[in-house]
Amino acid sequence: MGEPIIPIRPADDGDRAGVFELAPRLAEGVAPWRDQAEALLAGRRWLEESLDAAKTGDGAVLVAADADGIAGVITVRASTHFTGERDGYIGELVVARRAARRGIGRALVAAADEWARDHGLRNLTLHTGAFNTGARAFYADLGFAEEEVRLTRPISGPPES
Repeated sequence: MGEPIIPIRPADDGDRAGVFELAPRLAEGVAPWRDQAEALLAGRRWLEESLDAAKTGDGAVLVAADADGIAGVITVRASTHFTGERDGYIGELVVARRAARRGIGRALVAAADEWARDHGLRNLTLHTGAFNTGARAFYADLGFAEEEVRLTRPISGPPES
């Protein structure tokens, strides 16, 4: 038996509420020293910005829907790497907890890959948190390789006034 066929389509205005319901999952795996409440707000903000940008032709927001609503969403746009190469960039990828492990994430990445190829791009890139171990394993399984490392440490001493 082959992979299940999961229909993926561009998001429309009627999908906004369902897309926003998935936003809290974007905060999973954020480093524990980061403001978790702000991480929750950021996920919604990112999705809203991506939906607005897609309306102007700056990228795409693609959804997988099932009988219960939006089961997953991915955003993709063109971006420029510091080398000058143009890549397809996945801004957000999230699957509803109720729909996890059904191939929806893979289908969404495949759709983003197709979008990037159709726009003449040769690489598909994304960022995820180091603490998001499930996502990192998922992306590695899809052939993504870690390319950059961001390092963080607290500032020593009391804050300046």
